[in-house]
Amino acid sequence: QSNFLLVLKMSIFVPNKVYLRGILLHYFIQKKSAAEAHRILVQTYGDNALSDTTCRGWFRRFKNNDFQLEDKERSGAPTKFQDKELEQLLDRPCIPIVRKTKYPWLEAGDRYRLQLMRLSRALKEKRPLYAQKHDKVILLHDIARPHVAKPVKTYLETLKWKVLPPPPYSPDIAPSDFHLF
Repeated sequence: QSNFLLVLKMSIFVPNKVYLRGILLHYFIQKKSAAEAHRILVQTYGDNALSDTTCRGWFRRFKNNDFQLEDKERSGAPTKFQDKELEQLLDRPCIPIVRKTKYPWLEAGDRYRLQLMRLSRALKEKRPLYAQKHDKVILLHDIARPHVAKPVKTYLETLKWKVLPPPPYSPDIAPSDFHLF
């Protein structure tokens, strides 16, 4: 073995696939077999070496006069960016954006209960005749945690609003039409 290979073996250098393909091309030009080139790569790079099947595939390409070491464009391959500024923005680490709420100390059920309180007040203000005659609301909501939380259930009981049970999943009936039949 040459000193160059020993230095590379002891260094922390991790080769990429294009670099390793260039080495395969070098061994192809030296008339070495794919198996021999693979053995040398494994000796030199260990776990970072290309597989035997990959080495044979590249030797087949070299025999067909295809010396392009870069990956060819594929239908599933991501497109290359033309806009450097956009690429830099997309490469930046993602920081989650936390929505600031008016009442950050409240649980989700308490927040929903506050919304129902505002809705009740708005109904009484905007439809006073309805509130005097009927004072009845039929509410259809799903079974998300805030909707079935204990504070929400007790508040709905005090308002005497009727809560429709969630409809079963049906491909032909919209959830809002389910209780009409």
